[in-house]
Amino acid sequence: MKPTRRSFLKTIVTGAAAACVPGALTGAAAVKGAKKTRFVFVLVDDLGWTDVACFGSKFYETPNIDALAKSGMKMTSAYAACPVCSPTRGSIMTGKYPARTQTTDYFGGARRGKLLPAPYKQYLPLEEVTIAEAMKAHGYKTFFAGKWHLGGEGYFPELQGFDINKGGGRNGAPYKSYGNRALAKDPTLPGGYFSLYANPHLEDGPKGEYLTDRLADEAIKFIEANKSEHFLVYLSFYSVHNPLQAKPKYVKKFKDKLAAMPKPTGPEFINEHKNRARQIQRNPVYAAMIYGVDENVGRLMKKIEEVGLTDDTVVVFTSDNGGLSTSEGHNTANLPLRGGKGWLYEGGVRVPTIVRWPGVTKPGSICDEPVISTDYYPTFLEIASLPAKAKQHVDGVSITAALKGGKLDREAIYWHYPHYGNQGGRPGSAVRAGDYKLIEFFEDDSVELYNLKDDIGEHRDLAATMPEKAAELRKMVHKWRKEVDAKMMKPNPRHKRT
Repeated sequence: MKPTRRSFLKTIVTGAAAACVPGALTGAAAVKGAKKTRFVFVLVDDLGWTDVACFGSKFYETPNIDALAKSGMKMTSAYAACPVCSPTRGSIMTGKYPARTQTTDYFGGARRGKLLPAPYKQYLPLEEVTIAEAMKAHGYKTFFAGKWHLGGEGYFPELQGFDINKGGGRNGAPYKSYGNRALAKDPTLPGGYFSLYANPHLEDGPKGEYLTDRLADEAIKFIEANKSEHFLVYLSFYSVHNPLQAKPKYVKKFKDKLAAMPKPTGPEFINEHKNRARQIQRNPVYAAMIYGVDENVGRLMKKIEEVGLTDDTVVVFTSDNGGLSTSEGHNTANLPLRGGKGWLYEGGVRVPTIVRWPGVTKPGSICDEPVISTDYYPTFLEIASLPAKAKQHVDGVSITAALKGGKLDREAIYWHYPHYGNQGGRPGSAVRAGDYKLIEFFEDDSVELYNLKDDIGEHRDLAATMPEKAAELRKMVHKWRKEVDAKMMKPNPRHKRT
């Protein structure tokens, strides 16, 4: 990759800034005597809230992720900053809402409808000081593996603070993907999840190597080689994003399990506006992909234990958006949540999250405090006893109080998705304040209001019966959009009225 003038200047500025930070760490020797906290951040692509057994799945099996939850804290009201991938990934990197950085859709999205999509940047601006850069400036070794999808040439992980990049580039899925018909004939076709990967950022492995295994292998090698260092490992699986490909032995395992299960009594699909929403988890290939992720989470935790770093390593496990339930294969069901990927309903933004901070998070504990993906940046800095960067992670809140069993002092969390996604979700904004959540839809200027404590499935719209509460939250979201300079949609002059 050829560095641009912009990226070259960023490298110089970042290095100079690190040298000028009071007490900044500049290498292995500089971290002597400092608090030796390591971080392993595991991000799964498109994993739904109930796609993990300890979050409620009765079909998928995740023994290693469940074990992680038993050794740490399960966050039951954890959210992604957007119902699609790139914006959430950017929010983790920057500690800012996607609306503030103008990265509000998955990079490459341009659907139109009654409204034109709001303008957005299809890259994470290099001017942002990422969490990797902030930690690198204090002597941390930084490693990235897997899906990046935060910009093309000139915006790859190496230019956003990561010492090593294995597999992260412009693509939002494995570099060569297949349709369902092709995979039905041969689910192990090379170039998708099986080597040869056709990924310019990852060397090909032996024939038949599985991408999820390979990415975990790279993370494990890094931990072994850097066990005496401070490090940030960011393992961003391409799984469980389409195309659906898994190891044949695991596909057979779940086909056999499905065949032995009683027939479901409820509907397999229900209508969600103009789309169908899956209500039952029953796809054996998708189940096998989740099982493959779980297997590698187990391998990663085992390596941390083998090198003697369990007590010194904070582990976060989460997803970038809800499970894919309303289109593109209807891979999973997010019940009891409504909707899924691409929707502002809970099924699109509430994600399974586990945090293990040894000596702090109580093993097997559950936290229902609302947290969001912007929060990891300030949280990691506080845990590592590093100085906050308030002007950078301006929208994130350190959740250390919640990890210690306490409450967070935050009025609300927000979403802004002024786009038509691939999954049928309607463009709009949303706010959660306390137990109440309001969604404002842009096409018809309507709102829906829900009490999530009493109605997690968002079945009972309270906007008409609680107009004052609806008006209060709508005013909040309008004020917030103005503060972050959120870009809005405009009428589409070519839209055909029906």
